[in-house]
Amino acid sequence: MNTEVFKYTKTFTLESGSELHDLEIGFNTYGKLNKNKDNVVWVCHALTANSDVLDWWQGLFGKDNYFNPEEHFIVCANILGSPYGTTNPLSTNPVTGQPYYLAFPQFTIRDIVKAHQLLADYLNIEDIHILIGGSLGGQQSLEWSIIEPERIKNLILIATNARHSSWGIAFNESQRLALTADRTFYNNSPEGGAKGLKAARSIALISYRGYKTYNVTQQEDDDNRTDNYKASSYQSYQGEKLVNRFNAYSYWYLTKVMDSHNAGRGRNGVEKALSLIKAKTLVIGIKSDVLFPVEEQQYLFQHIPKASFSEFDSLYGHDGFLIETEALTNIITSFFKTDVKGKIIELQRIA
Repeated sequence: MNTEVFKYTKTFTLESGSELHDLEIGFNTYGKLNKNKDNVVWVCHALTANSDVLDWWQGLFGKDNYFNPEEHFIVCANILGSPYGTTNPLSTNPVTGQPYYLAFPQFTIRDIVKAHQLLADYLNIEDIHILIGGSLGGQQSLEWSIIEPERIKNLILIATNARHSSWGIAFNESQRLALTADRTFYNNSPEGGAKGLKAARSIALISYRGYKTYNVTQQEDDDNRTDNYKASSYQSYQGEKLVNRFNAYSYWYLTKVMDSHNAGRGRNGVEKALSLIKAKTLVIGIKSDVLFPVEEQQYLFQHIPKASFSEFDSLYGHDGFLIETEALTNIITSFFKTDVKGKIIELQRIA
């Protein structure tokens, strides 16, 4: 992953009023900006992903995929607080000369978008032809389209919402309880909270997938087994994978960021905020998603002025937005090939 880093030399003021100095933003670009500057596809990534979108969204992004570097100038920025090139809790606090850890200021979705705006200006991007994101990435995309309605021309929101639900916040708080149950979380070391992070990831997976997912993918074939089940080892394995590539402090802050998502804050309510969006919008829901239920995407469709809606089913629940790239390609192709504004696109179903 050839990640570049943009260094912002001015003071970066957060929504809370707190300040960050020496802000760095890691980002990846693919392809070239054309003469008309109308081929920008900006991807907002989800909770623990990174700016290398060609790696984690294969099938939708790549040489032979719908979004390819031959036609598009693809940009993905690592979000504030995430440990892949952007300032985060393990970055050095210029005031103390030590990593921030839990002294890192709390921030919001709007702060992440503000950093995206700075990077877009640095890259001389005036208009974003397509802004796309799923889950936390969709929350960022929604906010940006409200903050700069003239800059965003087309908007694709997948498995996301206008305001994070009490259900989603409860899942996130359960994960944070797991983090803090690990006493090393307060040790102020890069490996602090590792066991808690492993447990937190296990909790998250249950919300990302679903009953049918586990019954199919982790089904036992030994009726005599009384311990060491496939589902158990799967949870442990996935937890270890995250521990090996992430850190507990970034995870703590980014779950708080997701909780903060509320498009209506300071804008006279959610519906008023959504009415400010000028982009031609495609909203996509996943019928089996238990974390971001499809009614949340239907709400977006109903209140964004130039919106279309589609949904598909997936064995993989919320994670379907990363896996079912064929269904997404079909829906997005239909959206751009036909005048479907304000209509419901024919449902795409995956067995």
